[in-house]
Amino acid sequence: MRQPHENFIENSIHSGDPITISIQIRNSIGMEFVLIPAGEFEMGSPSREKRRKLWESPVHRVSIKKPFYLGRYPVTQEQWIKVMGSNPSYFRGEKHPVETVSWEEVQVFTRKLNAFENSGEKSSIYRLPTEAEWEYAVRAGTITSFFFGDDESKLTEYAWFLKNSGLETHPVGLRKSSPWGLYDIYGNVGEWVQDEYHVSYKEAPSDGQAWESLFTSVSVPVRIRRGGGWNGNAGCCRSAERLFAAQDKKLNSLGFRVVKEV
Repeated sequence: MRQPHENFIENSIHSGDPITISIQIRNSIGMEFVLIPAGEFEMGSPSREKRRKLWESPVHRVSIKKPFYLGRYPVTQEQWIKVMGSNPSYFRGEKHPVETVSWEEVQVFTRKLNAFENSGEKSSIYRLPTEAEWEYAVRAGTITSFFFGDDESKLTEYAWFLKNSGLETHPVGLRKSSPWGLYDIYGNVGEWVQDEYHVSYKEAPSDGQAWESLFTSVSVPVRIRRGGGWNGNAGCCRSAERLFAAQDKKLNSLGFRVVKEV
């Protein structure tokens, strides 16, 4: 499972709950990943949740059968440049999240990252998280609107959003982390996930796999984006919130983070 060019780190994370050990790795271009354990969770939002949307229903049980590594931070402009050779971002800064990238361009990035990193005997697999993996990771075992509870007044401690962002992105890692050691999972930039958009969770996969059409659509597929962004209100940053955009769309409030398979 280890490759020679990976560095392994163990950090203690404390979020008001008992201290847990977060296993992290860093690849050759400085991307840090947190190990997300396998488990089950209730995906979606109950009818009583403040600011919920109809397309967050029905709440359904999902089983994440395999652990995976998830980027500790959104992919930064510095990391994008190392792989892609140019910087498409509107808000410039090496440690700022990359944005103004389409879902299609992210697919190119992950393919190039896989080729870049796979120089050892064992191959890494980098990809976008599925929508279920993203929500499972951000919830960290919670069932509330946010991983810190339902009080959205606390969101400024964890996220850059409409209330405190100054209408721009910020360097990653400046706000508090989630219980599982993820930074900027709310706010700063929204995050592409792999799945196509569906109007509800009816017939959604229960195994955490990406929900995609079996046949290529004539029109441009619409993909899910998660986590809100610098220009979204608190409701857009909830764990269950799901927005969407055509997969060729580029927005200066939309970036991504990646999974590295175990």
